[in-house]
Amino acid sequence: MCQQTKYQSFKSKNVLQCVQTLFALAVISSLASIALFNYPANAQTRMTIQPDGSLVPQRGAEPDESGSAVVKPDAAIDTTGNARAAPPAASSKPVVAATPVKLQNLTLRDETPAAIAVANARDALTKKAWAQLSTLVGPAQTDILGIYPAFWDLRNQLASNRNPSLDQALTAFLQRHPDTYLADKLKGEWILMSVATGDFETAVSLGAVSNSNSQIDCARLQANHVMGKRATADQAVKAFGSGQACWSLFDQLVADQVLTTREIIPLFEDAIEKNKVVDARKFASYALDKVDLQAYDVMMREPLRWLATQASAQRSAMRNEMVAIALTRMARGDLNATEAYLKREWQAKLPAAQLSWVYAQMALLSMGTLDPRADGFYHQAGLIRLSDNNHAWRVRAALRQKQVDWSWIVQCVDQMPTNMKAESAWLYWKARGLAALGKTEEAKVIYSQAGQQFNFYGQLALEEIGQQIIVPPAAQPVTAEELQQAKNHLGLQRAIALFKRGHRPDAVPEWNFALRGMNDRQLLAAAELARSVDIYDRVVNTSDRTTSEHDFTQRYIAPFENKVSAQAKSISLDTAWVYGLIRQESRFIMDAKSVVGASGLMQVMPATAKWVAKKIGMTDYQPGQVIDFDTNTKLGTSYMSMVLEDLGGSQVLASAGYNAGPGRPMQWRASLTHAVEGAIFAETIPFNETRDYVKNVLANATYYAAMFSGQPQSLKHRLGRIEPQPYGKSPLP
Repeated sequence: MCQQTKYQSFKSKNVLQCVQTLFALAVISSLASIALFNYPANAQTRMTIQPDGSLVPQRGAEPDESGSAVVKPDAAIDTTGNARAAPPAASSKPVVAATPVKLQNLTLRDETPAAIAVANARDALTKKAWAQLSTLVGPAQTDILGIYPAFWDLRNQLASNRNPSLDQALTAFLQRHPDTYLADKLKGEWILMSVATGDFETAVSLGAVSNSNSQIDCARLQANHVMGKRATADQAVKAFGSGQACWSLFDQLVADQVLTTREIIPLFEDAIEKNKVVDARKFASYALDKVDLQAYDVMMREPLRWLATQASAQRSAMRNEMVAIALTRMARGDLNATEAYLKREWQAKLPAAQLSWVYAQMALLSMGTLDPRADGFYHQAGLIRLSDNNHAWRVRAALRQKQVDWSWIVQCVDQMPTNMKAESAWLYWKARGLAALGKTEEAKVIYSQAGQQFNFYGQLALEEIGQQIIVPPAAQPVTAEELQQAKNHLGLQRAIALFKRGHRPDAVPEWNFALRGMNDRQLLAAAELARSVDIYDRVVNTSDRTTSEHDFTQRYIAPFENKVSAQAKSISLDTAWVYGLIRQESRFIMDAKSVVGASGLMQVMPATAKWVAKKIGMTDYQPGQVIDFDTNTKLGTSYMSMVLEDLGGSQVLASAGYNAGPGRPMQWRASLTHAVEGAIFAETIPFNETRDYVKNVLANATYYAAMFSGQPQSLKHRLGRIEPQPYGKSPLP
């Protein structure tokens, strides 16, 4: 509910990214990481591992200790659980949430000497009091979180010059704490450090990391390559993410002629497309000779002036590539002028491949402002290789046309990479295309495939084959034995202790790591455990992972129902929509705070909260009250109601307005040349976060409505149609 896309910390796609820290080994680029990837192994300078896996001299700033690497989706499901009877049929009665069992024996004991030692160790870590931290490792051992001080101490030592005794201590830690989040994390950091200092043998001996990321994958590939198990170009490209370990791998493989311009040019083009100029410069150094690389640097500074020197020159294949890049750089500044210049000066001079790529880039830039020329640019580009992002926008551009070319949409989806065209969005739009072309039976098969997913397009696909949205059959209730097994899981207990002691950034990855390999029954039990201790976001996250047995009272949990419903009904607001929005905004985390300052259950921005409080006559409002449950829900629902009224009663527009500010959906609506389905409007929102947000909120609301009413629902009806309307400035913040 701000003029910028505000909700990042608690979105389902991004919640894990919010707990990443310096040792999360994320994939970002920096000039420093490129320069330092060969830091000498015998250096005595204290080193720090950067988020991208790079080593830099420590300058007194210690990494944030609160986060972790992104947890990859579980690849395997444990199938050792006993077979169970088929779940009961879906009921037409309203769904009533099971009463959670409170686990009175799950004591945190944070007043014990060991727990106090853990707290003191964390304080020492924050202060970089390393000697003090080391003295607290032993006293902390008997606490449920006693592993953490030992991990912090070893990680600090790992950042210093390596020695045999440290290697022994690291090995002992891994052996003493097998299959734990921190052991896996420490192993990943040890691999990165080993490869960065040239100790490839150790990196290979450590083996795979469960909770890996691109930098660890690249480091392991390089270590194996150097030790004789040669890496392939496909492996390197698949693993790549901008960061020191991957650049080091690419340096090695380019030198060994494993990677050639065939693999480098697409990565080069995609870096230019994303405006990642540092990455692009690195790829340029692989693809271009010394003379062309100097010319590239000039071109990037002044593309138009450089292009003027190339019009009549004999150009190599690489120079033509540079011309195409120069034109796309110009288009970022002035699309209209670039289009005219391209047609006047380069249409007949540039080879077809480069010309098509320029048009595809102009199309993508056009869609950023919903410029109607985008679809025409895509057609001029033809069916060429595109980035995943540009594949998606090519279909979106086609969907915005008054007369949708369904044959073109089917072709575009078919050209997507295999994993991408299996996503429910593209399954749905391909099926729509096939149905429009008269291939109804083929379309039904794809609708059925998409309809197996509990999401926005899964719901729409079911409606296309005549099914309304209902709550699926409920799994058998979690048994006392299953719940006790979850309670006894040390990883889950550590996570709960972290949550209760206020260390959510550590707790989330600890919890997620504990879920690896769990079957549906174990996941349902873990979700029930989270519900019993009021950690609602983990209830949703955990239950969301089941594949065949489902409990929607967990997936679509509705805590505080009486209070939220009463507040919504008092201002004639759809309770299901309110819950759908809260589930997306905060996952029911009472003290949630986003990176731009939105707070509480409904993620209310400070300025908006103050404005709404004044508008509704809350004369005693103080800024600190924004995280209070009653205040937050009153302000949030009041603002929802205002935005809904301001945007003509459309939940599509109002959901977008709550996320991005009400002026933005007004602009997007004004860009329409004709009325469109609500699904098309939602899919073509130009902000990635807001687009996903709107789809998730409305899919959530549809399931909540089915649960609250016990009646079948229609997402299509909720979406409606969006009519073009001239832009008018909203009076709302």
